[in-house]
Amino acid sequence: MTNWLTLIADTVCGYPLFLTLIGGGLFLFIRSGMVSLRHLPDAIKELRKKGNTGNGQISSAQALASVVAATIGLGNIAGVTIALVVGGPGAIFWMWVSAIVGMATKYHEGVLAIMYRGADEHGLRRGGTMYIIENGLGKKWKPLALFFAFAGMFGTMCIINTNQLTEAVVSVFTTPQWIAESSFLSFISSVTTLTNLESFRLVCGIVIAGIVSAVVLGGIHRIAKVASVIVPFMVGIYFLMVLYIILTHLSAVPGAFASIFREAFNLNAGFGALIGIAIIGARRAALVNDAGIGTASIMHGESRNNQPVREGLIAMLGPSIDSGFVCTLTAIAILLCGDITSAQGTVKGLEIAMAAFSNAIPGGQYLLLIVVICFGLSSMFSYSFYGKSCAAYLFGRRKSNWYTYAYIASLVLFAVVPLTAAVSACDLFYGLMAFPTMFTLIRLSGKVKEATKAYFSKKETAE
Repeated sequence: MTNWLTLIADTVCGYPLFLTLIGGGLFLFIRSGMVSLRHLPDAIKELRKKGNTGNGQISSAQALASVVAATIGLGNIAGVTIALVVGGPGAIFWMWVSAIVGMATKYHEGVLAIMYRGADEHGLRRGGTMYIIENGLGKKWKPLALFFAFAGMFGTMCIINTNQLTEAVVSVFTTPQWIAESSFLSFISSVTTLTNLESFRLVCGIVIAGIVSAVVLGGIHRIAKVASVIVPFMVGIYFLMVLYIILTHLSAVPGAFASIFREAFNLNAGFGALIGIAIIGARRAALVNDAGIGTASIMHGESRNNQPVREGLIAMLGPSIDSGFVCTLTAIAILLCGDITSAQGTVKGLEIAMAAFSNAIPGGQYLLLIVVICFGLSSMFSYSFYGKSCAAYLFGRRKSNWYTYAYIASLVLFAVVPLTAAVSACDLFYGLMAFPTMFTLIRLSGKVKEATKAYFSKKETAE
């Protein structure tokens, strides 16, 4: 059964998902008049404004921070490294292209999240693909909204994040001898019948669950406040680390950037190889920035902003931060200090990144671990809210609290027991969220275009 589930997940989350996200995103990019390029300066200006006086729970800036907190995760380090190993430096160029396309998708999600917001049984305004479907496409499409909410409830479980974060801590702080000689771990093992290594992973899982519960049990307000602090902190620390690498390898920087552009259009290996490199880079970016999955509309639907286009402009900054800026930092660091040639044929992206930072910076593996922990935890905060919102749509707000408790408990479980079937199931549900989302965005893209035209026409007249 595990093999069948893994096969289905790999099939659905492979080219069908890639073509849906990239193909649909390209359509939205063209239909919107290249909004992510033409109106990027406007998006930055809107982010600096206040103007959040509507019926919502958080500001537009907090919504963006919470979305970025979810999307900036281990994929920005391990995923980019794997893209470099498999596709070479040229994959990064196509990651940038995918980010631009993803920005157009996120723009549509932000606009429609405000335009077709719904309300729960207590009258609080709510957003998300499920409400966009119900209010934008009509009541007859309610089964599709229920399908999205059901998939979202399971797809946003952080099984892989928990397991990878625990694995990173284990790889940096433990040795076989330390594990075997630890009396504390031996005591836990005698009580639980786990091995000493499994006992250490259990402790990590309990600590992770404790930190996550302290944030997520405070609701969207606490998640947004923590995200507004942790996102600038973790991106700033990561930027300083890469800046140090750049300054200490300054002579190699031009060659690193040159290799990205040269390999992106390298026809020496044939046209098929070029297409393969483009797909690798674009696919990694699509899976990193969550554009078209539907999660962003859940968070932006909580904004106090009542102007759909303004929310869309702010929402589209997300992919520029994660798939653009943060992924580029990883790529430059790996190209300058990493060994991607001898690692070909492997998919241990985090190990390669750890080795690169360790070689380039004194104690670099520990600094990178701090960043990895911040990246991993920030994702868990926002994803818990996404899953709870889907559960609230299906079962009501009060019963959705049970989802949060189950979510926290799963962090402990999957820190110790990496179940292939559970991981595949979450991957499958996560991928299934994209199909109703992209279908809805494309169907309602005309509404977005009309709203965009009216917004900027009014703005030009006022100026």
